[in-house]
Formats: sequence, C-alpha cells, structure tokens
Amino acid sequence: MKPTVFLGLACLALSACQSVTPLQTPPTRAAMLQAYTPAAAPPGAPDGSCWGKDVTPAVIETVTEHLLLQPAQVNADGTVLAPALYKTETQQRIVRGREELHFETPCLDQITGEFVSNLQRALKARGHYKGAVTGQLDRSTQRAVRGFQAPQGLDSSILSLAAARQLGLLPYPRDT
Repeated sequence: MKPTVFLGLACLALSACQSVTPLQTPPTRAAMLQAYTPAAAPPGAPDGSCWGKDVTPAVIETVTEHLLLQPAQVNADGTVLAPALYKTETQQRIVRGREELHFETPCLDQITGEFVSNLQRALKARGHYKGAVTGQLDRSTQRAVRGFQAPQGLDSSILSLAAARQLGLLPYPRDT
C-alpha cells in the first residue's frame, strides 16, 4: 500500500473517532421548573397566591447516663465490702422540634427564562452567583438564592416573594 493512501485512510479513521458535540437545546419549561417545587397554600392564604415550604428537621441528641442502683457498702474503717452498682441508660431526646415555614413565592407563570436570567444577574451583582447567565434554574442558581435568603432567616433555595422584591424582580404592592 502506498504511504499516501495509508496516510489518507489513517486520517479518515481518526476523524471518525472525534466526538461531535450535539447542539444544545434549551430546556423545556417543565424541566426548568422541576427544581422549583411550590407548596400548597397554608390556611387563610389569599386566592391566587403561591407558596413555598421550608422544613427544618428535628435535632435529636443521644444522652448516656449512669444511674446508681445500689450505693457501695463500706465498713467504718473505710474498707469496701461491695462496690456500687450502676446501670447505663442511653436515650434520645429532641433538642429542637421539626419546623415548617410557609412563605409566599412568585407564581410559576412568572418564572420564565427571562425572569431567571434577571434573577441570576441580580444575584451576581450582589456577589451570590458566579456562573453564566443562562436563564436556567440550575443548582448554582438555587445555591445563590439560598445564600441570599439565609442571612434573612430563610434557608431555602426556593425564591421567596420578599427576596424577589428586594432583588428588584417584582414590584412592591401599593398601599391602599
């Protein structure tokens, strides 16, 4: 086989091994909102309002105690006739109970790609988001939302209505 033919076949074989990157298709709205899970409205919530729920698990502590069953028997001269008897008991105690916090959120029809892009820009301007502005409600965006809301007392990756207003994404209601 001639060297030029062999070289041509080798290049053809190698070019077939290269990976081809498929075109990136934008995620569907359902896929984007999969991470955004709204909760049922609490009793007394206004009609048409949307809600999120943050659940803080209970804190349970394991406590081990040594309980005296029988004191030591000691002679008057100080010699021990029988040592003390103890029973070891281990219990779990709830230090802090489970807590559920309901908070108002933007409704799903407001969470568009443009809204998420604006959210990412607002969080980036405040130093909470470091990724690219993609308009996708991905994990890095959720971490940034949590980082923005946690100092305000809401440790949740679901954007609250109050935080959306603080970020300038939604208007404040007019006083009536």
